Amino acid sequence: MTVSQACYRKLRHYKYQLMDDYISVINLKPEHDIKTPFIELTAGGQLTLKKRYAWDGPSGPTIDTRSFMRGSLVHDALYQLMREKYLDYKEHRKYADEILRELCLEDGMPKVRAWWVYQAARLFAEIAARPRAQSADEIICTP
Repeated sequence: MTVSQACYRKLRHYKYQLMDDYISVINLKPEHDIKTPFIELTAGGQLTLKKRYAWDGPSGPTIDTRSFMRGSLVHDALYQLMREKYLDYKEHRKYADEILRELCLEDGMPKVRAWWVYQAARLFAEIAARPRAQSADEIICTP
């Protein structure tokens, strides 16, 4: 019998993973198409989040409700593009926070809660959008 190693990595920050591609046209249109392994944003504004994209869902002291999930998905993807320097966070962060609110409202979130979600993102989420050095995942292999 041939034995090979099984290598894996721990996921630190994710609670959810897409089961299919998610495609939406948004009003954020970069100068050039952006392509990462799990996120694509075209110059025409088509955002594609690919199957198996993982995100942490709504952040902060909140409840992960269905009306919050699509907004948190798109918001997290846009913030990721800002952290990874594909988008300028100073220029695009406010729009990402606005689309979070809009998608939550479209999905049935009460207006007062959507307002609080938006205010919390504006007041406390800037650090999550700021560019930072990528830390390498620790790869662990069995003997």
